[in-house]
Amino acid sequence: MTNVQLYLAIGLPIVVNAAMFGLLVMYLNARLDSFERRFDARFDGSDGRFDGIDRRFDGINQRFDDMRDIWRADLHRFEEVLDARLTHIEDARR
Repeated sequence: MTNVQLYLAIGLPIVVNAAMFGLLVMYLNARLDSFERRFDARFDGSDGRFDGIDRRFDGINQRFDDMRDIWRADLHRFEEVLDARLTHIEDARR
């Protein structure tokens, strides 16, 4: 076996395998790009789909704000009653 035959026997399969691997990588890249384009096209118009959900959450947030205001008012009233009772007790002890 001559050196040229040895180079061809070793080098040719390496080159063919590298070319096949390159083609496989390019094919997978093209498939992923097409998938990404389809995904982007499908979900780009989704902003309008969630407007109803956003409005419902805005309503829930408003209810929480209202409940917080009610709790503050009740707590303020409770503090006034408690303060009045403590003042009454302190005055009775004097």
